[in-house]
Amino acid sequence: MSKKDFPKIHFYDQDFVDIYDKTWNWLSDSWIDPKTLAVSSDGYFIYPNESQVVLNQAESIFSTFFLVYSNKNYPAETNLDFLYSKQEENGAIRWKYDLKTGVPIIDSENPEGVGLPLFAWAEFNLYHKLANKRRVKEIMPVLQKYMDWIEANFKRDNGLYAAPAKACGMENSPRPNVCYPVDFNACIAINALNMSALGDILNDKELSFQYKRMYFSLKTRINSFMWNAETGFYHDLAEDESQLPQKTIAGFWPLLAEIPNADKADSLVAHLSNTATFGTEHPFPTLSADSAEFSENGNAFCGAVYPALNFMVIKGLEKYQRYDLARECAIRHLYFVLEGLQPADGSKGDMYEAYLPNKEGPAKLADSETPAHKHYMVSIGLSTIALMIENVIGLSISLPRKTVDWIIPNLEIMGIEKLSLKRNLITILSHKTPRGWGIQMESEKLYYFTINILDQKKKTLPIPSGKCSMLIDKL
Repeated sequence: MSKKDFPKIHFYDQDFVDIYDKTWNWLSDSWIDPKTLAVSSDGYFIYPNESQVVLNQAESIFSTFFLVYSNKNYPAETNLDFLYSKQEENGAIRWKYDLKTGVPIIDSENPEGVGLPLFAWAEFNLYHKLANKRRVKEIMPVLQKYMDWIEANFKRDNGLYAAPAKACGMENSPRPNVCYPVDFNACIAINALNMSALGDILNDKELSFQYKRMYFSLKTRINSFMWNAETGFYHDLAEDESQLPQKTIAGFWPLLAEIPNADKADSLVAHLSNTATFGTEHPFPTLSADSAEFSENGNAFCGAVYPALNFMVIKGLEKYQRYDLARECAIRHLYFVLEGLQPADGSKGDMYEAYLPNKEGPAKLADSETPAHKHYMVSIGLSTIALMIENVIGLSISLPRKTVDWIIPNLEIMGIEKLSLKRNLITILSHKTPRGWGIQMESEKLYYFTINILDQKKKTLPIPSGKCSMLIDKL
């Protein structure tokens, strides 16, 4: 597949453009036909593994956030639709499936096979990128039934949700005796908030109110039980509701769920710049640097940097309008991804599942010399495509609203060319002219463009079909 089929990005650092293009080209290797194990555009988007063809719920949800930018070369919904088709009578959808047999993979440490419940988060984003209201109507009963299953099996009398640590996907994270994981509870809050928003899309006031009430109830409990004012952090709870001392990256999920108030958010965000906790050279480690179990080698979830979890933190920063910090961290992270692809010693690099927290290169998956999986396309696109478009270039797009928001933190040559907005190809580029900085636009249909420059100028303009340009000084 030619990269000409994908939206083209412009950025002053050509290395960022190259890694973006390379990601699109490499993604085709991860679409696998479960029967033949051959690469196939009709297959599922998974990490190829010779021993087992596994479709992972968390990876399937996260991958939709960058596949939506493929101009429909890669369907973002394929894996989700497979998972929905496997829903059981009681509403259960399990965390992993063997694609050869279609049978769920159950682990003794996670007997119900539950994963982080984030389907509604993915579907809300899909709606805004694909504008398919019919899909929302069709999948809503599946999502409701799934939430009912979560409620029936994991909710306790205190209003919080108990789940095994294994369900959260952070395999060796030091979370002994955890009963109420902060990430699992925050993810239910995120899902409830997005279920309410999907209810609004369907004009179903009762549905919207039901999940909004669920969200606010859980938000109150997470703040009451899990917030620690001394550490300025959200903690997991033991069976007796006491807080566990470890600070893991799971404590940042409440940002994405919009749970902390302004003061709590300030304390939480301060950790991202604190070199003693989460302010490592490569943002962000999965375990606080002041933890006894923190490993400079990464050792999986004892300090390694995972693209999916970085995406979560950066999207959480956006919720609190920390756009500058979100962009700065995205750029720093991308430089480390670049170093992994093009090592300074001239050796052959790759894109990895996880990275070292304080220097370039892949993390170790354990304290042994086993490096992180290479060519890990099911998550790296979150960094090289989604963060590149949304945080480095700064574009936020909604098809149903016919809006494109562009936050420009500094005037640079950058933008996107031939991005498909349903049946409308758009181009938005900033460039230097003899008369000053300008924005050049091209569109096949009318849309509304909101530009926010350096937090000093903000304006919304209707952009007509055809080509047009504007000078920033004239706004």
